[in-house]
Amino acid sequence: MDGRFQSATWLGWAKALPDELLRARPVLSVAYAWAFLNGGDLEAAHRTLADAMANFLKVGSLHFAISGTYGLADIRRAQGRLREAIKTYTQALQFALQEGEPLLRGTADLYLGLSELYREQGDRDAAIQHLLRSEELGEQAGLADWRYRLCRTQARFQETQGNLAGALDLLDEAERHYRRTPVPDVRPLAALKTRVWVAQGRLREALRWVREQGLSVDDELSYLREFEHITLARVLMAEHARDPAGRALQEAMRLLDRLLQAAEAGGRLGSVIEIGVLQALAQQAQGALPPALVALERALRPAEPEGYVRIFVDEGAPMARLLSAAVAQGIMPGYSEKLLAAFATGDAEAQPRADKPDRPPVSPAQPLIEPLSARELEILHLIAQGLSNQAISALLFLALSTVKGHNRNIFGKLQVQSRTEAIARARELGLL
Repeated sequence: MDGRFQSATWLGWAKALPDELLRARPVLSVAYAWAFLNGGDLEAAHRTLADAMANFLKVGSLHFAISGTYGLADIRRAQGRLREAIKTYTQALQFALQEGEPLLRGTADLYLGLSELYREQGDRDAAIQHLLRSEELGEQAGLADWRYRLCRTQARFQETQGNLAGALDLLDEAERHYRRTPVPDVRPLAALKTRVWVAQGRLREALRWVREQGLSVDDELSYLREFEHITLARVLMAEHARDPAGRALQEAMRLLDRLLQAAEAGGRLGSVIEIGVLQALAQQAQGALPPALVALERALRPAEPEGYVRIFVDEGAPMARLLSAAVAQGIMPGYSEKLLAAFATGDAEAQPRADKPDRPPVSPAQPLIEPLSARELEILHLIAQGLSNQAISALLFLALSTVKGHNRNIFGKLQVQSRTEAIARARELGLL
């Protein structure tokens, strides 16, 4: 979307507001903030938007003050500052809850934003708890596009569980709830879908998206299209996996080098980390381990203090091998081992391989009279990770009664009476 259109929309909206709000000028400040964002000046955008939100508070426009929180947190996330983004949401949430009932519109969005960030940090319990709370509050306490954001967040949880078809369904639903706003959409739905297609091995659909968007490795780079160009690099790497004799990998690496320079110059450490991850995987794909580890370390260093987890773990087995090599080489061993431990929880193993999209994992040999089904094994793994029935219900989009029914079946087949006994018995049988 053209940045001039977005700013003009904000200015038009500003003229329709009451005079007392216009005297405080916060709406015009928001327009300037988005203009800065369109130009890639994230720090100026954050500063201007924060001033606007403070002015909204002064004139008593609490709804607008809350609504800007998502923008402030997204800017910090783009800068790779996850902890500040969490603090931004937490402070706004405390303010919203202090206002009492009825809850301010936008409160549900604050819980949703926290869920996304805790997921990235690998804190699954906190992520699910906040997602459940957002769903509980629903549209009554959400902004106009809450449902759209909810579907996007739920899709990410489905990706983590390896349910790529379910993730695509949720992104399709998100599209049905999409509402155009003046806020720049730097992670468009079409690019998100393309990433899922890449994970499924659906290269034809991914390449069609590239053509439709007119993307090229020689494009002029900008913050507004950075996510799309990083997605293009992923498509090219997938094309190399399909045709190693072609030039797709070299093109991807050339694009990633350009993207890295642009992201570093703009202070967008969130992109720097993802680009470093892809550079490491690209070097590994051509058998160049030393430069792969250099690129990996470049991603690990800014990621560690902010607690990034999923951006590494979501890459699956190739990243696990790289992290193991990093530990062996003494490259940030503490953090690398922590990330490897996240793979051991089963999350990474839930990612379907591109050559077998959306197939359930093969069940191990089970010396049971009646073997556990694929769904029961999935729930058993979540039980072993300490998730409650309610959390499992939210994560797998199953009714709570359905989860409890699966629990009864699992206990019966394992001939146990409790979760603790089920975990111990499953480990004896090699199911965990």
